[in-house]
Amino acid sequence: MKRLIAAMAATSLALAAGIAGAQTIRIGELNSYKSQPAFLDPYKKGWELAVDEINAAGGVLGRKIEVISRDDNGNPGDAVRVAEELVSREKVDLLFGTFLSHIGLAVTDFAKQRKVLFLAAEPLTDKITWQNGNRYTFRLRPSTYMQASMLVPEAAKLKKKRWAIVYPNYEYGQSAAATFKELLKKAQPDVEFVGEQAPALGRIDAGAVAQALADLKPDAIFNVLFGADLSKFVREGNTRGLFKDRAVVSLLTGEPEYLDPLRDEAPEGWIVTGYPWYSLKTPEHDKFLLGYQKKWKEYPRLGSIVGYASMMSIAAAIKKAGGTDTEKMIAAFRGLQVDTPMGRISYRPQDHQSTMGAYVGVTAVNQGRGVMKNFRYIDGATVMPSDADVAKLRPAQ
Repeated sequence: MKRLIAAMAATSLALAAGIAGAQTIRIGELNSYKSQPAFLDPYKKGWELAVDEINAAGGVLGRKIEVISRDDNGNPGDAVRVAEELVSREKVDLLFGTFLSHIGLAVTDFAKQRKVLFLAAEPLTDKITWQNGNRYTFRLRPSTYMQASMLVPEAAKLKKKRWAIVYPNYEYGQSAAATFKELLKKAQPDVEFVGEQAPALGRIDAGAVAQALADLKPDAIFNVLFGADLSKFVREGNTRGLFKDRAVVSLLTGEPEYLDPLRDEAPEGWIVTGYPWYSLKTPEHDKFLLGYQKKWKEYPRLGSIVGYASMMSIAAAIKKAGGTDTEKMIAAFRGLQVDTPMGRISYRPQDHQSTMGAYVGVTAVNQGRGVMKNFRYIDGATVMPSDADVAKLRPAQ
């Protein structure tokens, strides 16, 4: 009888171990899918491709990945509510996602309060890793400071004195404009900023904005608009001759999400950051491109890269940590190295910012569509502030 009981107990333990080993790693994801589909539809396809590849290879530590995704409605309050639902009800092991900077900041604070790891995939505000940074939050994409730092040397080479700025009036736009002004003033002390336009996100009166900028008679324009606002601005600017014989430096405009809708109306000669997927010839990008096109029957956008690299970063961190304990994952993320379609990146221990870079080039129209030419990849590690400067910006942890 004792042997039978012992055998039954051993069988129960084995079954329990098997069930535990078969449990998925539950990852919570939230984003503004309804309000920002141009970027976020490809982004979701990117992380879904990564999940498929990881699970087909046996998962992480023998466990499959399961993503529970929610829409944050483009609203910080809804984002916090959804994050709480994912953590409390869905029992996710960590969070990732967000697009708009003010929403990313809300979830950054939530992660700190609830002591849950959060990988901010897309929001660009510097505050996520600096002023509002915390030990639970990491960020993948290059920040506004990093991207402005990539563009400022090109802007300074233009030797234009009078600059005007246009940006969406929320955290990302405000910080991008402020950083560009600060860095260009250092690079070119005689520069003048003659005025700016800051329309509400998604509610631009493009004709009025374009005319106001033209009235300033600037030598050059720094643009931070994106999405539908950018398309309207470009079309009105073209109509009014705003860009004729005038230099434009522009964040994000080289991303196919925002160039493609303009077709042959795409601006030419703008200095931009972006993603020229059609011209990249590296083994890591070729592999990603083939897998993406095979699964989705379309070409990738930058959002696809962000989604894919986010999930690959999470999988690498869990593997390095040996599980999903939050403290161990935090330790794993610090200094973590990850292979991405853009090459190898790492997450800096001092501010939790990844070294993912961006392509800087010039816009052109080719066969009826906007493209980037004369581009080069700038490693994010080369446009970071010093450790001493980061220490002044980031609160002690």
